[in-house]
Amino acid sequence: MRSLVLVLGPALAAFVAGTGAGAQTRPATTPAPGSASVKTQLQALHYKDVGDLRRGPDGQWTAKATQNGVPKTVTISPKGAVTAR
Repeated sequence: MRSLVLVLGPALAAFVAGTGAGAQTRPATTPAPGSASVKTQLQALHYKDVGDLRRGPDGQWTAKATQNGVPKTVTISPKGAVTAR
């Protein structure tokens, strides 16, 4: 099965990683945005039926979604890289 890796723009990567607009640095313990924000960003990347969204201890988000009618497991890294399997 092929994997798809998309690297998101710096603004979206910062949004997914939870950095604020005016922040220079943030401690690693700063919580990431809520699952609704991540779901919205996946929908903007044309994923549909986004569900089972979970944040792992390493800060990555995983979700089940469909793209072009194909079910996929999607992983979003803290830096904003999206991987679909």
